[in-house]
Amino acid sequence: MRNILIVGGGYVGMNAARRLRAKLGAEEAAITVIDPRSYMTYQPFLAEAAAGSVEPRHVVVPLREVLKGCQVHCGTVTGIDHKRNAVTLEVADGHVEELAYDVLIVAPGSVSKTLPIPGLAEHAVGFKTLDQAIYLRNHVLSRLDEAASTMDREVRRRLLTFLFVGGGYAGIEAMAELEDMARQAMAYYDALDPGDMRWVLVEAMDRIMPEISLDLARYTLDRLAERGFETHLETTLRSVENGHAVLDNGVEFDTDTTVWTAGVKPNPMLADTDLPLDDKGRVQCTPNLQVTGTEDVFAAGDCAAVPDLTNPEPGATCAPSAQHAARQARRIAENVLASLHGDELRPYRHSYAGSVASLGLYRGVAEIYGVKVRGFPAWALHRTYHLATMPTLHRKARIAADWALSLPFRRQIVATATGRRSTE
Repeated sequence: MRNILIVGGGYVGMNAARRLRAKLGAEEAAITVIDPRSYMTYQPFLAEAAAGSVEPRHVVVPLREVLKGCQVHCGTVTGIDHKRNAVTLEVADGHVEELAYDVLIVAPGSVSKTLPIPGLAEHAVGFKTLDQAIYLRNHVLSRLDEAASTMDREVRRRLLTFLFVGGGYAGIEAMAELEDMARQAMAYYDALDPGDMRWVLVEAMDRIMPEISLDLARYTLDRLAERGFETHLETTLRSVENGHAVLDNGVEFDTDTTVWTAGVKPNPMLADTDLPLDDKGRVQCTPNLQVTGTEDVFAAGDCAAVPDLTNPEPGATCAPSAQHAARQARRIAENVLASLHGDELRPYRHSYAGSVASLGLYRGVAEIYGVKVRGFPAWALHRTYHLATMPTLHRKARIAADWALSLPFRRQIVATATGRRSTE
């Protein structure tokens, strides 16, 4: 019996494990998945979970629920020794264990890419995990509560100033959804007006959302400007010490909320392995999703440098997107099966189909195979696409029910315990 070990229970790891378990009998292979969390987070719905359009529990999939017949270890991988075919991991109580493998799938994903900006670690929150989304929702609503309880104009202005650093999909969707939620919440605060809020976006590039065409990006900026958003392109955050933000274009202001969504980097755990890495810290792969120089190690997702066979540019690799992760999960499972049965492995090839993004309730942008969609149709397309790709019928039904209830009723506007702040 073969031991198949999967590092990472995200979209790649979970779906690869499901496919392998469906094709391999219990007597053929033992499948083990290792992840610090016992669930997979469907990140495209994090913004809606933060804004209250979707119940947070409905955007996560418990690994043990969907991976029947697989072993799930909640632990942090601390090293991979391919020479010995062994993986070391630290479990919850700090105990270190070592697991052997015959076939290894490396898919630990990515983490937020932070910079040594003064005050960032102390005052900013990231937006990659469910914990962060819940924290941010509660934090924004609690700022409204505190602002409505003070007569000090300077304190109120600081509380109602929200800074987002990073103009990619995560930052734009999170900012737009949370502003929509906060604007609706203002109806319950007699002392506050939506005009009291200040939403600031800082982006180092000369545009936002590079995944879509320039005219759609400009359309998005125009719609955000109509809602009062303040955008600083080709600008970086110099410091945010003691809640005082300083931008490199000379703009300074006080804020009690800083959200960091300025890119991702491969899981730093990969540095503690003997696998070949590229200059970005990603595992080097062949088009077959095998790790370069190996036959029994495979990799996919954000942590893998997979050649993009549809891009004629020399050395091009697949972008770290959910679209590639979903398709690589299928290919990696099929190639692992082929390797176990002595069949020929097939290369991963997928042309980028496009992107969809939500800009709050009933607003969005989308570009599918070159067709550009704006406004309500794009928002509907965003929800339809992600509902279709959400794992399990159970989760699809619950999310659809959340959306149906939001039609006759407003979002629930309540801040509970804020949890912990983190950019990781």
